[in-house]
Amino acid sequence: PAAAQTKPYNAGSVWGISLIKVKPGMQDIYLRDLGVARKKLMEEAKKQGLILSEKILIGHASDREDWDLMLMVEFKNWAAFDGLTDKFDALSLKMVGTEEKQVQMMVKRTETREILGNKTMQEITLK
Repeated sequence: PAAAQTKPYNAGSVWGISLIKVKPGMQDIYLRDLGVARKKLMEEAKKQGLILSEKILIGHASDREDWDLMLMVEFKNWAAFDGLTDKFDALSLKMVGTEEKQVQMMVKRTETREILGNKTMQEITLK
């Protein structure tokens, strides 16, 4: 009987979240780098319907091991992930360049930040 009860929430969109620790003194450098490639990539992904939106949250770390920047990408639902890697690979090739160029960009970013973790979470609205 308990399993037959309806959920106390409505399921919403799904968010891909990256928790980033920016190295001391590198925040503006990292954000400029994101503005060059990521912003264009996300705008094109929105146009193509791959994502709904994206956000960046910035704040103070609570300690030396904590993150201070959160990258968020919103997807319509879990089904949006079907074939998503291939679609983003093709988009990245078009927008950023060759795989070698993309690797160089990612290696450069390791000088300014550390990725502490990634999560995929679903937004809910309580009934």
